[in-house]
Amino acid sequence: MTDTFTLAHLSDPHLPPLPAARLRDLAGKRALGYLNWTRNRHKYHRREVLDALVADMQAQRPDHIAVTGDLVNLALEAEFTPAQAWLESVGTPQQVTVVPGNHDAYVRATRHHFTGTFEQYLRGDAADGASFPFLRRRGPLALIGVSSAVPTLPLMATGRLGRAQLDALDRQLAQLRPDEAFRVLLVHHPLNSTSRMKRLTDSKALRAVLKRHGAELVLHGHDHIHSTMWIEGADRQIPAVGVPSASALPHRHYPAAAYNLFTIARDGEKWRCVQTVRAVDADFRVKQIKQATLL
Repeated sequence: MTDTFTLAHLSDPHLPPLPAARLRDLAGKRALGYLNWTRNRHKYHRREVLDALVADMQAQRPDHIAVTGDLVNLALEAEFTPAQAWLESVGTPQQVTVVPGNHDAYVRATRHHFTGTFEQYLRGDAADGASFPFLRRRGPLALIGVSSAVPTLPLMATGRLGRAQLDALDRQLAQLRPDEAFRVLLVHHPLNSTSRMKRLTDSKALRAVLKRHGAELVLHGHDHIHSTMWIEGADRQIPAVGVPSASALPHRHYPAAAYNLFTIARDGEKWRCVQTVRAVDADFRVKQIKQATLL
């Protein structure tokens, strides 16, 4: 077996606390989101939890870190500067790759703030600016980032890639051979969902692209739960792995904050990938809770 490469994955930090909002900023969808935050979500998304999780992740010394969206909550202008400072504390643009989530594009007025603020973290290796899909090569990995983040109506949290992004992804994957790179797709929304309000609306088209060309791993967030689903690929099933919110205390049907570590290596003619799950306990200590061989 060749040398290993370790990829860490966290998602949905929903960076607390929410900054003070002006009354004029709380029209429409943001009004409901602000009410939800002040009544409920602020109890469960805690900065000390997020800090404990990131500190443990950094102590593992991963070769690269993927963050699959929802850095902010209501996409208020005042949220992006603290989010940028937090991301810079996680790692440099060389060390960290980011894609946006639906909360990062919460309303049309600020839907482009994420791309502008975090451009260095979602710029492809050969690109002059940020565009989707983007490709970054890190060690044996080919990291492909897509954006499913679109503004939606109140009470909706759906995502969409769109035809242009899907066509570009199709061309990009067609040029990447599995024997040359371990292909990782980063997307915020899961590829399968039973929720009409939270689904990726063109997931069928995305799965068709993956069936044609394959990939080794899909990483996502959005659902705030541990999940592994298997997507049909070109010659085998592809693991699509989700992770809980990186700032969450356990509540209702949602588990405590966690992140995944993927240890990746070439093993003869095939890739080998082992997943390690580390989660926060009631005392804000982070412990390994699971290990599984995906490939």
